[in-house]
Amino acid sequence: MATVVIAEAGVNHNGDLALAKQLVHAAATAGADAVKFQTFTAADLATAAAPKAAYQTSNDGAGSQRDMLARLELSPAQHHKLAAYCRECGIAFLSTAFGLSELKLLLDLGISAIKVPSGEITHRPLLEAMATAAASSHLPVYLSTGMSTLGEVEAALQIFLEAGLTRDAVTVLHCLSAYPAPEDQINLQTLRTLASAFGCPVGYSDHTLGLTAPLAAVALGAVVIEKHLTLDVNLPGPDHRASLEPKAFAAMVAAIRSCERMLGDGRKQPQAAELNTRLVARRSLRAARFIPAGQTFQPDDLVCQRPGNGLSPMLFPKLLGRRADRNYQPGETIDG
Repeated sequence: MATVVIAEAGVNHNGDLALAKQLVHAAATAGADAVKFQTFTAADLATAAAPKAAYQTSNDGAGSQRDMLARLELSPAQHHKLAAYCRECGIAFLSTAFGLSELKLLLDLGISAIKVPSGEITHRPLLEAMATAAASSHLPVYLSTGMSTLGEVEAALQIFLEAGLTRDAVTVLHCLSAYPAPEDQINLQTLRTLASAFGCPVGYSDHTLGLTAPLAAVALGAVVIEKHLTLDVNLPGPDHRASLEPKAFAAMVAAIRSCERMLGDGRKQPQAAELNTRLVARRSLRAARFIPAGQTFQPDDLVCQRPGNGLSPMLFPKLLGRRADRNYQPGETIDG
């Protein structure tokens, strides 16, 4: 199954619809399967006194969280235009709803999946509405788990299961909610923990600066990769510095597809590309000297030499004491 690659445009449009469309086009050109935005109403999401996270202050300057969000908010009309432009570019439109009215807007726009952001994993009313919508509309769910304990993930997942979704319909995304995320805290082995604990598909939402973590996640079983996309890491705004520019994002997608091909089906057996090498590099049981018909094979009568077009040397003990059924010239392969 191909890994679903989501280009997280997020708020990297800086509130500018034209920039948002450029991100859609860049995501499609880079080979992403979907481009995802964030749908919220600043006044509903945060109080006037809500502080910024440390990384937001570092990347976006001082001020309140609500003021920052207000600058990054997209209107319903802009969402309609974005969804239409995604269809034009041939890429799936996704967005994260941070409220009930925003969820309804996205459902009306025909989103193909429901994304639960890490910060909303304890927002029960929103989770219940998302679960009901996912069950009634038969939509897959991507559940991000940054900042969460295993128990919090279990509690959130249970809401979706109780709404009637199967475990296969909920992909649990490992995530480290730091921007950028330090490598020594990524803890990608958590992917195996999540898969074992919940029996769900797993994925990875990445905030590191490079390409290594998404590739390692795919190798560990991630079936969804989410990565921030920006047109320029030096643009003002909270998330640009933890994002990939289009060329690097395209390189990541190509590397993921290469990684998928390398993973294979897990069965240990000779592959087509190595059959010729196997013939040349392996040995066969051969006559070490002239052996007349009727003589019993002795250790000094046999030699193991390339190529491997005869009996395997693993059968050496079974030939000892057996009578030769014909004359053998030196170097001839021994008949089975």
